[in-house]
Formats: sequence, C-alpha cells, structure tokens
Amino acid sequence: MNATPLAIPDVILFEPKVFGDDRGFFFESFNQARFEEAVGHAVSFVQDNHSKSTRGVLRGLHYQIQQPQGKLVRAAQGEVFDVAVDIRRSSPTFGKWVGALLSAENKHQLWVPEGFAHGFVVLSETAEFLYKTTNYYAPAHERSILWNDPDLAIDWKFDGQPLLSAKDQAAKRLSQVEVFQ
Repeated sequence: MNATPLAIPDVILFEPKVFGDDRGFFFESFNQARFEEAVGHAVSFVQDNHSKSTRGVLRGLHYQIQQPQGKLVRAAQGEVFDVAVDIRRSSPTFGKWVGALLSAENKHQLWVPEGFAHGFVVLSETAEFLYKTTNYYAPAHERSILWNDPDLAIDWKFDGQPLLSAKDQAAKRLSQVEVFQ
C-alpha cells in the first residue's frame, strides 16, 4: 500500500495494491500496522459508517468541536471528490484545503485527521461512501462550514448547485465558526 501525504501533510492518500484477474479482484483495505506507520502515531477506530448518495449530493463540511473524529474514508461504489479543510488555528495550513478523487475503480482512501473539517460531493450517478472514525458521533458537538465559503475557495470538481441537507444549507463561513486551537 502506498501512502502519500498531500499538500497538507497530515492528510494522507492511501493507494492499495490491487490483485485482479478474470474472476475479480482482491485488496487489503486496512492494515493497522501499515496505517499507523504512515500516519506516525497510534490510531484507534471506534465506529464504521456507510452512506449512499446520488449525483450532486454534497455532504459537509463537517467536524465535531468536542470528541473530534479522525476519518479514514473511501468510495466502495461510484466516485466522489473528497475534501479536508485544516481548521487548527495554530497550524501553518489553517484555512487551507486538499482534495482527492475517491472511487470504486481507484480504491483510494483518504486519512482526514482530527482538527479538520470534511466533506465530499458525488460525481457518479450514485456513490456508497465508507469511513472509519476515531471517535463516536456526537451530534451536540457537530458543526458545519459552508461548502462554498469564498475564503476557502474550494474547487469541488462539480458544476451546478449541489444537493444539500438542511444542516449544510444553514452552515456558516469558517470565520464564523468554532475552530481548534
């Protein structure tokens, strides 16, 4: 498995070795020892989540201000553009974002550590999105940053108006939300 730090080095793209033939394919989707070697510290996952969305659905940018979650994310079906935004005020990359195409075809995964807001938009007809989290979902601590905050200037790789939940429609700009120190 290749592990490549992105422009914000704490966010890591994982590319598995895929073994395929006329019967199908096999790949190791997670290995604790290799993962921890790549991120440089111990990580415990406590929850796995699975969502299905249609083309144009944008989920995010979400984070938990207390009980922060690191997330290891991938698309098991379809294709998404996945984004991580550094919201650690003391970080030299505060307010910067990185993104990656994740698909069933490329089988890539993205590590989004604690201290980041996370979101994705569905580029295929449908997508099934899987992610492991380092902390339990805590709705009282969940926050959302506006997907099209002009200060972030995220290129979502999607033309048109995305489909948003009511929570994401009510999201605020980065300058208006609680962030990590």
